[in-house]
Amino acid sequence: MTVHIRPLANGLSTDHPVPGLPFVDDSHIPLDEGPEAIEAVGRNQGEGMWGRYDPHRASGGWRAFTTDPLDNSLGWSVRYHPEHGRTVLLMKDDDTSPLHSTWDGERLLFRAGGYWFDGAAWFRPGQVWDPVEEDYEKRRARAAVTVSAVDMLDRRADATRASVVTVAEIDAEAPAPVVENWGDHLALWAAHQAERDGALPLERCVVDLATPELSGAQLIGVPEMAELGGITASTLRAYISRGNSEVPQPQALVGGRDQWARAVADDWVEARQRSHEGVRATMSAGDRDQLSRGAAEVRDHFAADFHGTLWGRPDVRKRWILRARNEDSVREIADALAWNVASSLDRVLPTHLLGHTVENAVLHDFAEAIDLNREVQARPKKSAKTKDWLHLWVSRPVAGMLAWFIRHHPESAHYYIGEITRESHTRWDIPAKDTLSTLRQCVITEGNLSVEDAESFFALLTPPEKND
Repeated sequence: MTVHIRPLANGLSTDHPVPGLPFVDDSHIPLDEGPEAIEAVGRNQGEGMWGRYDPHRASGGWRAFTTDPLDNSLGWSVRYHPEHGRTVLLMKDDDTSPLHSTWDGERLLFRAGGYWFDGAAWFRPGQVWDPVEEDYEKRRARAAVTVSAVDMLDRRADATRASVVTVAEIDAEAPAPVVENWGDHLALWAAHQAERDGALPLERCVVDLATPELSGAQLIGVPEMAELGGITASTLRAYISRGNSEVPQPQALVGGRDQWARAVADDWVEARQRSHEGVRATMSAGDRDQLSRGAAEVRDHFAADFHGTLWGRPDVRKRWILRARNEDSVREIADALAWNVASSLDRVLPTHLLGHTVENAVLHDFAEAIDLNREVQARPKKSAKTKDWLHLWVSRPVAGMLAWFIRHHPESAHYYIGEITRESHTRWDIPAKDTLSTLRQCVITEGNLSVEDAESFFALLTPPEKND
């Protein structure tokens, strides 16, 4: 899940102030000199200091962070976009790097416990993982409206009642300070913004969002949140106290109590269902051992088998009398039970299913190798002496599975490797000796099959030489 990151203060030179946080003097940071200069403030400048910047090639923007030179427990995070300006935040120094990673991509700024803005639309906190995109699903906030600095400025605000604080006044270990008369501080920031070269106009400065999802009627507390997630309220509170990042940040604090948007809670429930724990619960046999259905079937099979061995056979049952309880008797019974397991591997992992799977996986790797070989052969050759070549390979996981197959089911592996050899010759006219040589080498180097075992096994697969 996403990392929970909470800024401590706004830099005075930000274009997008976070509501409720104080404004801190950032004039000792070279914000106008570019990301390299920001990085240089902290990078290799002393023990406990660091800095970094990365460009955003798609937008032409960048992001950077640095340890504060005046207080190394604090750090500055900056996100710049050529159209949408910059965000400047004062953080705990340990939080600058996680925020730097989170800012990679479309996310320009965050509000309301993880709602994020890409410059055009607002999205809910990322929770449900999309394996195709390798990112969290983008779920737009319903009917969201951007609240600008102009929208937030109150005519009754008085900048003289506000002040810009210094880094020395911020405690990295204390909770983020909450400014009660923040409207006055916003007015002071707006006055500074009007004088700063290159600052965005106030109507383009994003302060917050408004959406029905964040209305009071749509907020829920710990009891309701826990009930939706199928856990107790005490369990949820324990998750929160331990800083479990799978629990989304609350969207509001009402009467000193955390409150979540119902839409965010629903996404959290879905994410839990798709998690490893959720998948395990869905496929559980629902019995005393909390096993999956397949594992429970294996247990039940061997439980019945062991009972039959230990109690159903008179020659074994008589060993339960006291005088027969000795180490040799126990070892004989243990060997009998172990034999039952070893001879029943096909019940645990059916060989006909495994064989087809390994065969198709090897042929898939061969197909990738063939395609690459064709690309190489199609390139202009640097020398007339350069010869066409064919290089086959098998990926490490497939090689490991093939080696396991050979060790545990050699007779079935023999058959399916024969099928791989035949299919490789039929599809690509690959000689059997090349296919077998590739597979023999891969199970030795990647599958940890001994050289002796591999040579002996593959000798039985090598086609007999034809007599002319």
